[in-house]
Formats: sequence, structure tokens, C-alpha cells
Amino acid sequence: MRRNHGTTKKRLIIAVAFLLAMIACTVASAEGEEAGSNLYGTFWSLLPPIIAIGLALITKEVYTSLFVGIVVGCVLQNITPNGFSLEHSVTGIFEMMTAKLGDGWNVGILIFLVILGIMVSLMNKAGGSASFGKWAANKIKTRAGAQLATVALGCLIFIDDYFNCLTVGSVMLPVTDKHKISRAKLSYIIDATAAPVCIIAPISSWAAAVTSSVPDGSSINGFVMFLETIPYNFYALLTITMMITLALLDFDFGPMRKAELRAQQGELGNVDAEQAEMGASAKGHLMDMLVPIGSLIVFAVLALLYSGGYWGSDPAYHTLAAAFGNCSASKALVWASFGALTVAFFMFVPRGLMSLKSFMDCAGEGMKAMMPANTILVLAWAISGVCRDLLQTPLFVKTLVADGGISGGLLPAIIFVVAGFLSLSLIHI
Repeated sequence: MRRNHGTTKKRLIIAVAFLLAMIACTVASAEGEEAGSNLYGTFWSLLPPIIAIGLALITKEVYTSLFVGIVVGCVLQNITPNGFSLEHSVTGIFEMMTAKLGDGWNVGILIFLVILGIMVSLMNKAGGSASFGKWAANKIKTRAGAQLATVALGCLIFIDDYFNCLTVGSVMLPVTDKHKISRAKLSYIIDATAAPVCIIAPISSWAAAVTSSVPDGSSINGFVMFLETIPYNFYALLTITMMITLALLDFDFGPMRKAELRAQQGELGNVDAEQAEMGASAKGHLMDMLVPIGSLIVFAVLALLYSGGYWGSDPAYHTLAAAFGNCSASKALVWASFGALTVAFFMFVPRGLMSLKSFMDCAGEGMKAMMPANTILVLAWAISGVCRDLLQTPLFVKTLVADGGISGGLLPAIIFVVAGFLSLSLIHI
């Protein structure tokens, strides 16, 4: 423990020193410029994400790193040749946070995620997750089958990756334990299936996020654009293929192989094998998991079509592609999740699987489970707003591409390298 504490302290000292050095360089650069100039649309507009990623790699702590990146962005916005305003920097931080929390689309996504957390807690409490796990354990006879079943269930729950991880983890734990598959391997399969499936599923929170990135007033149909990118999403397609291949071959290497060898000797991991079943109703049934999840998917499709005008008066939206392209994904996902939550209530409470008080207690537990995801989302939206709206980072990138001699053919490769670096950074955080 002392060694870990000392390592963390050293990382924090290095991180703070790095941050102070970068800000000092920034201030010096700004003070040396001519009157009337500023840092908007310059290289310094890249500093907030660079610092956020650097701090995250050093400290392994995401929340603080993102918040520091926001602080740095607001500081940079108020550094001018005429002086520096600490007051505007401080107020800018909270104004950006409240602006993102006040955005209706963002709030819809946050509510959707919270309800998903509640759904997971309810299914666990009602015994649906445990019943599905016991059913699967009786049907699955091999290690490869247990791993393939985990991949298959992950592919079926494509609405949201966080919802995917929470559900599949609690359901498949007893199955993989029975076949002596390590918790590390189970976590890897779940994580490597959840995000790739969601990013190629047209009806998911990821699809909503991607389609919403299309600029207002453009002639681009966000949903059609998303569909056209699916065959080119090689990361998602190859990762799912790799999961199936590893399961069929039962092949592992590196630290994962060591974890699997320990699992064969009974050392599965540090998680209590009965954790997913604690407090679960003994009267739970397999359908107590399948019906809520199925209703969520059905309601999501219907809500997306409704919000897109499929049944409206304008015939231009009476096709699936047009309706999905015109839909408000944030609103639709909220409607769908409330519908699924209503189904869960009438399935669980009247049958005596839980009392009204237990139902509301699960609601509180579900909200807690989704707090990390929602916090990261808000901070990510805020640092994105700082770069895009306050520091005009897109202007710098546009200028760099247009005037920096970067050819159009080289741009995709540069984007790929940057995206790969960001993904690798997130893996190590």
C-alpha cells in the first residue's frame, strides 16, 4: 500500500509540474504577441485535451484530468495581450458545465442512461438475471460455449454499452465461473463486445451520438450517414470476429493466459461469485430479464420512428430511412426507457417479486451505478465545448489542413493515428 501511495504521489507531482509548465509557456506566448491578437484558433487551443489525456495517463484518474482540461481551456480563453481575467475564467468553467447540463439533448441521454441503470438493478433484484444465468449454466456444457454465449448476449443487448456491461456481467458470471473462466477473461469479452456492437447498431445511444454530430442546416442525413459507415467500421467488425475466434480456439496469450491458468486451479478472481444474486427474489423467472430488455428494444424502434414522423402528416418521412434520419434520438430513447421501466414495474411489483419500496430502492441503486458514466459524459461535453466554442479548435484544424500542405489523401491516415492514440490512452486510464 505504501508503495502504491508513493507512486501515486509522484505521478501527481509530475502532473502538476507539467501543467504549470504548459500554462507558463502559454502565458509567455500570449504576452509576447501584438495587441489585439488572442489564442483562438491557434495551436494553444489543443492544450486542454492534450493536458487532459496527459494527466489521465499519469494519474490514472479520469474525472480530475477532464476537469483540469476544462479549467485550462477557460484560462486560455481569458489570456489576452491586455491582461488576464481570473473572474471570467472561474465563471466560464461553471457556465460551460451548466450549459451542457441545460442542453435538452444532453439531458435526454443522461436520463436514458440513468433508467438503464435502474433496469439492471431491477432485473437483478427480481431474480431475472440470476434465472437467466442458471438457465444458461444448465444449457452450456463447454468453455468455448460459455465464451460464445457471453459474446452472443453482448451482441443482443446493443442499446447501450454501459447497459450491456452491467447486464451481461451479472448474468454470465455464474456461467463462466462454472467453466473456470477467469474474471479477467469475462471482463475482456464483455468490454470488447459492448462498444463494437453499439457503434454498429443503428438503434443505440452511440448511433444517437454520431447522428447528432451532423451540423445543423446541412443536407446530410445523419442516420443514413451512420448506416453507410457500418461496413467501414473495421475496428468493431474485426473485434467481434476476434472475440468469436478466441472463444472457438480457446486461445490466450500474455497476462490473460496466466489469469486463465490460475482460473483452472480455482483462482477465478476477487469478485464474490454470489454478488450478482445477493438479495434476488427466489421467484424470479427467465422472462423477468428477457421481457424488459425486449420491450426496451421494441419501444426504442417505435419511438425513433414516431419522433421521425413515420406516422405524421408529412409523406416525406413515411419511409424507415427518412423517419430514422429525421428522428430525435435523445427524446426517443427516453420515451423507450420509460416504457420499458413501466413494463418492469407491472411485471415485478404486482407478482410480489418486490415491494414498491424495493422498487424505489432499486431506482436509487441504479442511479448510483450510472453516476460514473454520466459524470464522464458531462465533463467530456464540457471540454468539447471549451475547445469548439471558446478556443475555436476546429478553426485551427481547418487552417492547418487548408494552409499546412496536408493533402486530402493523407488526412484519413492522420485522423486514424490520432484516434488510435486516443483509444490507447483510454485503455491505459
